[in-house]
Amino acid sequence: MQTFSIEFNAMGGRCEIKIAADNDMAAHRVAMDAISEVRRIEHKFSRYRTDSIVSRMNASAGKNWIDVDEETSSLLSYANEVYLSSEGLFDITTGIVTRAWNFRDGIIPSENQLRALLQRTGWEKVQHANCRVYLAEQGMEIDFGGFGKEYAADRAAGVLLASGAQHGYVNLGGDMRFIGPQPDGSAWQIGIQDPRDQDKTIASIPMYGGAIATSGDYERFFEINGKRYCHIVDPRNGEPVTFWRSISVLAPLAITAGSCSTIAMLKQQDGIDFLNRTGMRYLAVDQDGKLVVDEGRTF
Repeated sequence: MQTFSIEFNAMGGRCEIKIAADNDMAAHRVAMDAISEVRRIEHKFSRYRTDSIVSRMNASAGKNWIDVDEETSSLLSYANEVYLSSEGLFDITTGIVTRAWNFRDGIIPSENQLRALLQRTGWEKVQHANCRVYLAEQGMEIDFGGFGKEYAADRAAGVLLASGAQHGYVNLGGDMRFIGPQPDGSAWQIGIQDPRDQDKTIASIPMYGGAIATSGDYERFFEINGKRYCHIVDPRNGEPVTFWRSISVLAPLAITAGSCSTIAMLKQQDGIDFLNRTGMRYLAVDQDGKLVVDEGRTF
């Protein structure tokens, strides 16, 4: 049995499915079904598509309740869980604040701009029950981008497993879900990017299953006078976080790994205490470039 790599574009970046199969045709047939699932999720939940359920919810903000299907309702329930477990730091209504930071042109929003946008955020203003949702204020927005890729990786992995695949992984822009080890039983060796040099890795992590996701200050950012402003924004003041360069988390599911890595970034100096309480493995890089690994273990 050989391994085959199928690359594609989705979720705003380069993606890959690696799968063990008897031949290239069999591998592509199974991979195409998984890729179709990724694209379905992207289309359904993209805030960029006017026909998406997210755009429908946002358009109704401050006006009326709307009905949603069970899948959307389950993601809203998950958003509530991460909001509570992060003590309000992981809030899917803060996308409008993040977008106020112009990472393309390197423009810092004014305090007045941030203050006005923050008034239209707050998960506590979202009402959700029995597959119905209501955003209390006009101009509020929901954005599943904080865990959308990871959810899609888990769903795509489910498609592969349902097909009978036993060896491979789904990689959506670095958020990875594994369906088993390599065909010979050995681990997949996954390199963790150096957050200050995209051509280098700082560690290699063996993965037999489960998932790994990384949050960092190097994905979207700009620098002014030596200070880095990244896309992970504290919902309390609208300011980018500054304590960690990157945090990678290992978990059974990609959505869990991604949420925990983002929460740890948002908790800044308290991020490691949070991760230790979860019991998950992690590798973090602070702003001095020092590696911090769970329980003193090394990779």
